[in-house]
Amino acid sequence: MKVKELKEEERPREKAIQYGVNALSNRELIALLLRSGTQSLSALELADKVLALKATLGELGNASIQELMCIKGIKKAKAIELNAAFELCRRIAFDKVMHKEQIEEPQDILEWLNQEIGYAKQEYFLVLFLDQRNHVLCYRTMFMGTLTSASVHPREIFKEAMQQGCAKIICVHNHPSGDATPSDADITLTKAIQEAGKMVAIPLIDHIIVARNTYISFRQKRLMD
Repeated sequence: MKVKELKEEERPREKAIQYGVNALSNRELIALLLRSGTQSLSALELADKVLALKATLGELGNASIQELMCIKGIKKAKAIELNAAFELCRRIAFDKVMHKEQIEEPQDILEWLNQEIGYAKQEYFLVLFLDQRNHVLCYRTMFMGTLTSASVHPREIFKEAMQQGCAKIICVHNHPSGDATPSDADITLTKAIQEAGKMVAIPLIDHIIVARNTYISFRQKRLMD
């Protein structure tokens, strides 16, 4: 079975060699990852199918292997390769966070947060553990699902914080709806975490809500003491 080939002027690899990867469009980058098309679709045409799977690149980055395999022409091997590329992007973004000398503003971690949970379909609650200089030591996904004061336990957060030997924490969660506006439950939960932090001398320095490339910082909005 012969795979449909691209014309020379349409070949992303040759274009990347001549002009650099930065010169490639989104469809050309996807085609480069796919490497080949099918009998009826070129690699670029198959890339169009991949891009059409989700409304934005951010959402595409969270596509599962199973979702990618729903595209005609994308079998398990190609789906895994695409999924691995998306995961590598997230890890590169977090590596940048880890190598910052200190976290001063939400913008310092937003690129990673948006890739990690900004487009997720369910709620995730992450905690970043920082040293005295506001350098990120590590992070943990503490809870998943519908987040309420009943499901998110401050004692579990600070138990982990003490195990990590951190000095401060930042809490982050996402709103799959796309609206980053804090709910009453979000505000109540933040106050509970903040009070627990005072008791163990590990302050909560911010709570950030991310939602499809938007965010709300409790500290910037003065929703914290």
